[in-house]
Amino acid sequence: MALRKKHRESEVSTDSLNDIMFFLLLFFLILSTMVSPNSIKVNLPKSDPNVTVDNNKKPIHVAVTKDKKYYVNSVEVSFQNLEAEISKFAAKQAEPTVLMHLDKELTIQDEIDIMTICYKLKCKTVLATAATQK
Repeated sequence: MALRKKHRESEVSTDSLNDIMFFLLLFFLILSTMVSPNSIKVNLPKSDPNVTVDNNKKPIHVAVTKDKKYYVNSVEVSFQNLEAEISKFAAKQAEPTVLMHLDKELTIQDEIDIMTICYKLKCKTVLATAATQK
């Protein structure tokens, strides 16, 4: 009786290993680009604090409180006199800009009313917002 030992070669399939390595490489590349910009130290340029600001380029601040009190550059005015007050400050500037500070409980119509006045006076309008707390 001749017993022969069968010799089988075993092998490990590595077909899916390439896909796994590609996804790991892709994951680390994306992750490294998200982290790197925050860790780069850059010396930013400094500005001269003695430079004067031209008062004719300052924006016109229009504030409206929750109870619809109107303020132009911190001076309270009525809605009927709002256009006259804004035009008084806008006449001093070549390209007047109105910075609107509106209470968040006001309606869109309140904002549109001020924007309409600014459009008549050919002023640019910017709506001021508060920074969100994280």
